[in-house]
Amino acid sequence: MNRFALPSVFSPALLRRAGVLAGVSFLLALLLTTYLFGVSNHFLGRLSGAFFVLFWLLAVTFLGVVPFVNWAATRWFGKEWSEKYGEPVRRTRPASASVAVTNRKPTRPVPRQNTPKHP
Repeated sequence: MNRFALPSVFSPALLRRAGVLAGVSFLLALLLTTYLFGVSNHFLGRLSGAFFVLFWLLAVTFLGVVPFVNWAATRWFGKEWSEKYGEPVRRTRPASASVAVTNRKPTRPVPRQNTPKHP
């Protein structure tokens, strides 16, 4: 019997990402709620509402939209599109350019003309 192993919905990497998003959402909700309303009436209700809204927005963005865009770019434009770039190629200067720089005369500072006088 040949069974295909499906990836678990609750994989450790996904749970770790969701935990990080929950922590960031809670911190942002706590800061936003205390800044806007202070610790007054209905603080926990406002905090929980703000937490769930922020968690939902961050989770949809970072667990849904970003992976889909990466998948779509690789699928539609090819692997070259999503590969990381290597180190930039450093070009050496020609010998004439380095000689011209060393033979240059130093510039002489010139005083400004028509400078406004401040009291």
